[in-house]
Amino acid sequence: MNETEQTVSETAAGAAHEIRVVYSRLRRRLRETYDREELTPSQTSVLSRLDKDGEASVVGLAAAEGVRHQSVASTVAALVERGLVSRRQDPDDGRRQLVYVTGSGHTFLEDRRRAGEGWLARALEEHCTEEERRDLLAAMTVLERVVRS
Repeated sequence: MNETEQTVSETAAGAAHEIRVVYSRLRRRLRETYDREELTPSQTSVLSRLDKDGEASVVGLAAAEGVRHQSVASTVAALVERGLVSRRQDPDDGRRQLVYVTGSGHTFLEDRRRAGEGWLARALEEHCTEEERRDLLAAMTVLERVVRS
């Protein structure tokens, strides 16, 4: 037994395991529904971060992603090549460039979100009762509280 298993209840450990497994499967299924462009996980992460946070330098992205500057630089280069992000000179520091999501990048992300949520909504409609869907909404409230703690 590891330290975590010794300090938490059996139900907490079991719930943690099940949530992780189901989350991984759900994420994989969602990706299958919308990733026709076949972005790598790193590209998806950087694109999503820029969409959420706005523009950033490669150094800032590397720190936020917890990876080496060189890794983010190649990820950004691939996204620039696909027209999903672009670079511009930092007005406060002429030696630095800022990366931002282009209009095509925003459209790409919105299309992915819409496709994934559409698939999931249809699957929930087809495979779950109204009561089960309400239970899922209640569970999401609990998970959100855990995530924010």
